[in-house]
Amino acid sequence: MLKYFGSRLLTFIPTFLGVTLISFAFIRVLPGDPIIVMAGERGLTDERYQELTEQFGFDLPIYVQFWDYFTGVLQGDLGNSFVTKRPVWDEFFALFPATLELSLCAMIFAVLLGLPAGVIAAVNRGKFFDRALMSTALVGYSMPIFWWALLLIIVFSGNLQWTPVSGRIDLTYYFPNATGFMLIDSLASGQQGAFLSALRHLLLPTIVLGTIPLAVIARQTRSAMLEVLGEDYIRTARAKGLAPGRINGIHALRNALIPVVTVIGLSVGTLLAGAILTETIFSWPGIGKWMVDSIFRRDYPVVQGGLLMIAVIVMLVNLTVDVLYGVINPKIRKR
Repeated sequence: MLKYFGSRLLTFIPTFLGVTLISFAFIRVLPGDPIIVMAGERGLTDERYQELTEQFGFDLPIYVQFWDYFTGVLQGDLGNSFVTKRPVWDEFFALFPATLELSLCAMIFAVLLGLPAGVIAAVNRGKFFDRALMSTALVGYSMPIFWWALLLIIVFSGNLQWTPVSGRIDLTYYFPNATGFMLIDSLASGQQGAFLSALRHLLLPTIVLGTIPLAVIARQTRSAMLEVLGEDYIRTARAKGLAPGRINGIHALRNALIPVVTVIGLSVGTLLAGAILTETIFSWPGIGKWMVDSIFRRDYPVVQGGLLMIAVIVMLVNLTVDVLYGVINPKIRKR
């Protein structure tokens, strides 16, 4: 198992190098001068412009800038924000709990509905439930996030007034943000109605962000289940008189989980990408909104550090998925 884990861990090195280079180059291909964006065109003299250029190292050759950035990353230094002057590392981990809370809730929503939907569709292949569930999954996968979010806001926040439009909790509640997870902190605060308020603020962003992963998980589960249900050992189990629930829920589903786990792991990248739009629409104070604001402000260290941290998180999730393969199917460890 350790050899299997080590071989997967080695793939981190070239991927990390590539992501570092891409995150460095991405912000520099965008139009606009960060010096002008930071200082403003009014009152920015040539002397002041030259001073700021030297201060932030923009006068150095591009390969020297990249080397300074890369060596800083290896030392755990992602630089300081041009706007707030705070370390990028501190800003990221101050905002990441909000994105993590939203992403976890969206993934739980997707898995809890997607897995049963895929199993039910596979067991009822060609029947009403199969066609209805897969048609719904296709519609969910096809809907643009921004359109789906605005539609839910109009219906549930505007017309029905069941859910808030933006934010993480009502402004009437105030308590220490100890963990960064609003559901946990609101529950621990003991203030009446705080947890319910946090839950209501989380509901629509969770549905919006989790819809596409839900559809993908449902369709992949159905496909994997259909393949497994046609195997000889499943027919043997049926011939022995095992209960359909045991056959479908234990023997078939466990062997169908490997491609499903792959999809769940890949969906983490989808969640983090979708969080950018979702957080912007719902004014959710997380990494996605932070990145969008930083791109508009040409805040190089924030964009570079944010992209790199998100990529590392996705790589860690994919590594975890690879390890889970070996747990689910021990034969994979020998490959």
